[in-house]
Amino acid sequence: MVKTIWALMDDRRGSVGQAKGILNALDTTKFNIIEKNIKYTRLAGLPNILRGRSLLGVASESRQHITAPYPDIVLSISRRTAPIARYVKKKSPQTKLVQLMHAGSAGINEFDLIVVPEHDKNKKQTPQMYYIIGCPHRITAEYLQEARAKWEKEFADLPKPLTAVIVGGAIKKHQFSAENATALATAVKRLKSQIGGSILLTTSRRTGEQAQKIIVNALKDIPQYNYLWGDTRENPYSGFLACADNIIVTGDSVSMCCEATGSGKPIYVFRGQNWLTPKHERFVQSLLDNGCAALIEDADASFKPQKSLNAAAEVAELIENL
Repeated sequence: MVKTIWALMDDRRGSVGQAKGILNALDTTKFNIIEKNIKYTRLAGLPNILRGRSLLGVASESRQHITAPYPDIVLSISRRTAPIARYVKKKSPQTKLVQLMHAGSAGINEFDLIVVPEHDKNKKQTPQMYYIIGCPHRITAEYLQEARAKWEKEFADLPKPLTAVIVGGAIKKHQFSAENATALATAVKRLKSQIGGSILLTTSRRTGEQAQKIIVNALKDIPQYNYLWGDTRENPYSGFLACADNIIVTGDSVSMCCEATGSGKPIYVFRGQNWLTPKHERFVQSLLDNGCAALIEDADASFKPQKSLNAAAEVAELIENL
């Protein structure tokens, strides 16, 4: 019997990417997947203990789609979508609830499966929690094959090997400082002095103008293809993952780091100084401890990853077993 899944998709791109990775890993002969696009009002910012098992904070155009017939399973992808999942459970007690990431203690026992990163183990724990390294992602062999076919001609004239340099930036109140930008660029140059070749450089909105300028200026003498914040061309990010021989990524983004490990390439993470939050520090350490990545600050060109992360397939299997 085919079961119906509602995936509660909101405006959090990172969470949506994780959910899509899981949905893509599900057996479509067993599941009818329906994505529910959730828009919010300002009341969505209230604590979940106040929102309870309700649609409080959900915009009217989204509310009209949260009606019977209710699904067999709800996939809630963030803290804000958890009250919506609980509302469905109130209306349809037989519906199973799956929560991505820890959503706090409010109604926690109503969820049948809660998928939590190892670096969030310091929060309240329950028997239905399943711990993963990092987060689910959508990087598969098929994804990489398609991206390579699309982008490899774009990088064909660059000297090999290709090293992708994927730069995030500020985390809440933790700015990506000029000192860290300089340290990252220095570490990239050190690795390239060992292995040669070119870089595939991309920055983000969170990088900041000053840090981006420092990095670009420091790496200008290395052959490269760059896609900087504000560039209006098509984003080559998938091509970077597919075509690079090595990947350097900053440790501020769990999603970016996990997607990089899904490529199966040697991954070097930049930790920096006085920048990452304790949660991000725990995450980076989990990558190191499990042999998924090495620190670019201690770059050794001989590093080979011991395993890639494929949490999406793990979670999809758990959902199928519900």
